[in-house]
Amino acid sequence: MTQLPDNSFLYRKEPDWFSNRPGLHHRIPAQAKSWIYEPDSLTRRLRSCYGEALTVRVLYQRWGKPFLSEQTLLGLARTQYSLLREVILYVDQTPLILARTVMPAYTLKGAQRILSRLGNRPLGEVIFSYPKLQRLEMNITLVEPQTWSSPITEQIKINQQIWGRRTVYAIKHRQMLVSEFFLPGALNIA
Repeated sequence: MTQLPDNSFLYRKEPDWFSNRPGLHHRIPAQAKSWIYEPDSLTRRLRSCYGEALTVRVLYQRWGKPFLSEQTLLGLARTQYSLLREVILYVDQTPLILARTVMPAYTLKGAQRILSRLGNRPLGEVIFSYPKLQRLEMNITLVEPQTWSSPITEQIKINQQIWGRRTVYAIKHRQMLVSEFFLPGALNIA
């Protein structure tokens, strides 16, 4: 059995990410493209369809060292710890989105401390309430089934490629990285 990384419940290994460059969006299926390029909060979009039936289950939340590409994207030193949070967004028993958030310690200072105590509250409901939230960079991935950890593939039965995006957000110049993966249940939503 493959050893899981100590900084993720979702992955056996980190997905391969690609810059959001011109021409890439032509290769993305329309249903996935709608989610990848959603300019507003994914939570708000899901709430508009499902209301309070949308739930969040926290799979993993602890301080740890992000993956190397995450450290690089956020400009973190290799020894710097961040709060790592991984969740599943559900409606009824249908999983819609897997998400991973990397929040450096400096991001969780002051008013942003609430981000470390979200519990089962969706991150999007909080960060999209900040008037000066900025999107700084976005990457895209197509995750192969063998990339996911066995606990995830057993829970969700992932047997196909899954499209995802990761976005660097900044609140008052304090950055965080949010990765979101769009499961078949989400792709069937208009």
